[in-house]
Amino acid sequence: MSLWKRNFYRSMALALAVLVTVTVFQRTLPPDQFLQETLPPSGPQVNFKNFWKSPSDMVAPSPVTSQGPQVWDVTTTNCSANVNLTHLSWFQSLEPHFRQFLTYRHCRYFPMLLNHPEKCGGDVYLLVVVKSVITQHDRREAIRQTWGREWESAGRGRGAVRTLFLLGTASKQEERAHYQQLLAYEDRLYSDILQWDFLDSFFNLTLKEIHFLKWLDIYCPNVPFVFKGDDDVFVNPTNLLEFLADRQPQENLFVGDVLQHARPIRKKDNKYYIPIVLYAKPSYPPYAGGGGFLMAGGLARRLHHACDTLEIYPIDDVFLGMCLEVLGVQPTGHSGFKTFGISRNRASRMNKEPCFFRSMLVVHKLLPAELLAMWGLVHSNLTCSRKLQVL
Repeated sequence: MSLWKRNFYRSMALALAVLVTVTVFQRTLPPDQFLQETLPPSGPQVNFKNFWKSPSDMVAPSPVTSQGPQVWDVTTTNCSANVNLTHLSWFQSLEPHFRQFLTYRHCRYFPMLLNHPEKCGGDVYLLVVVKSVITQHDRREAIRQTWGREWESAGRGRGAVRTLFLLGTASKQEERAHYQQLLAYEDRLYSDILQWDFLDSFFNLTLKEIHFLKWLDIYCPNVPFVFKGDDDVFVNPTNLLEFLADRQPQENLFVGDVLQHARPIRKKDNKYYIPIVLYAKPSYPPYAGGGGFLMAGGLARRLHHACDTLEIYPIDDVFLGMCLEVLGVQPTGHSGFKTFGISRNRASRMNKEPCFFRSMLVVHKLLPAELLAMWGLVHSNLTCSRKLQVL
């Protein structure tokens, strides 16, 4: 049986399993419980106990040697609330989700649930890592069929291209067991998921960053380059590899869609709102938009140690900019990385023009059906009136 057919049948089997499990799950819960989003409490009393793990699970962390662990060394959850903050007036004035974040910000590393250190075995040239959440199987499947396909050789005598997805656990308690079983089945099919035992949430995206950097430092000491992106982007692997052709792994390479002098957002109704008590400076250090960026493997391993010197910040791409600042490294902007779309005007026809996509490295943001359709167009007998040079 051909490789294409095997992948097709595996995808159909997994999709059927998802459909059956979700159907059973829906029938076991009242409709309002299945659809309703759990909102944070609005009053002054916040239940912090379930943000990470229950207090009964907490034990002392294992000691870490000065040379760093050779395997993932966090095997139990050790995370208790920082009650020293709760009586402070500035803390009480914050919104519940910020109080929750600050109460547990010191909880830094968590156990691994799914691990694939073999991904860095042998001669690997480029490691592709994708942030995802447990419920978004359709996005992962679309990526596996398009830009996330693994290559045995990147050409020109270079090694393989390998792909991994980064996940936490389901954010809703009632969903956790069901989706975890589906994820375990998905991982048995593809063997491409790294999962840690913390809740997947917006503020925990920074945890995903530092967990991956630590994992890379342990298991991938020799990978020359890393691409890291979201699960709703279009990536052109051929252009990525062409860009890397004259780069060296020893460079301080960190390239993407770089924002300079970005200001913290102070409007409370904005997703990226940051209260002044959390960050008082007028602007952020330069950082690359989290939709997708390239970095040299050596720099990524140094970033792990730099990030360990900083307190966790709730916006993940800004936090990486802070870590780069610790190292004295400036991220490099590149016009082929479009983390706000080819045009920031969502209605623009440019955002649906395959000739633009063929010339880019990364474009944000596409749903799975849009990604599959655009991938097909870009790799068809496409005729463009002029060639765009972005490399």
